[in-house]
Amino acid sequence: MAPSSPVFRFAPSPNGRLHLGHAYSALLNERLAKRCHGRLLLRIEDIDLTRCRPEFEQGIRDDLAWLGISFAPNPRRQSEHFEEYRRALDRLDAMGLVYPCFCSRQEVKAAVRRREAGTGVPWPHDPDGAPLYPRTCRGSSDDAVRRRREAGDAHVLRLAMDRALARTAGEPLAYRLFDESGAEREVAVEPARWGDVVLARRDVPTSYHLSVVVDDAVQGVSHVVRGRDLEAATDIHVLLQRLLGLLTPRYHFHPLLSDESGQKLAKSRSSRSLADLRAQGATPEAVRRQLGFT
Repeated sequence: MAPSSPVFRFAPSPNGRLHLGHAYSALLNERLAKRCHGRLLLRIEDIDLTRCRPEFEQGIRDDLAWLGISFAPNPRRQSEHFEEYRRALDRLDAMGLVYPCFCSRQEVKAAVRRREAGTGVPWPHDPDGAPLYPRTCRGSSDDAVRRRREAGDAHVLRLAMDRALARTAGEPLAYRLFDESGAEREVAVEPARWGDVVLARRDVPTSYHLSVVVDDAVQGVSHVVRGRDLEAATDIHVLLQRLLGLLTPRYHFHPLLSDESGQKLAKSRSSRSLADLRAQGATPEAVRRQLGFT
């Protein structure tokens, strides 16, 4: 059942401190939620147990409180819901859509290089620039897979994209894209361009794609507002929603902020954080004004 009022969410990962790009996304979610008298949820996306740390989660809460953004109570923390993601994965496995892959990233790249050298034809890449998985493990026998699993060989679980698309044949895969004025249009998705994506990682029984789809459904999220860098990934999310019988939210993709050199703000590049700005005397009002939220 669709929620009685719109539900938005801001979903940062506690693997570093928030920067101005995160502030823009959070403030835009706040603005749009208020405009349509909806609710705003906070979700902590912490499935990366290696990089996510409690002090970064506390930093997120401190930064958002400093900005004056109010969220509904009881934020959802992904690391507390692995069993829910596992159940969704089991459903896909029961459909024959999941298979184990024992290849490391280096082995995938090496296999792609060999194929390119042998054919002289460039290998296709996904929208993020990574080479499509050449399905090396798709042909493994059940006995071979069982032996490797019993031996404890590290592996991920991948979605058999061709089989998944076959199950949705004849059904249009699309979502509703909305802008800040409220206007909407339908956008078709192209999951095939991602190949056999990873649905569960070596260390946890899920991936970003699977967990975010389950979370949005469980939390009744009706409107997803996130950066344009995640626009292409919506292909996978719409497909998973269809396979799992879940509602597809409406989506809006906002511009990404850049630094003085024109590069996208990112934790991995140590972009100046909100904590740094606060230490230098910035005020929440000044940050809101700088980002266009008066």
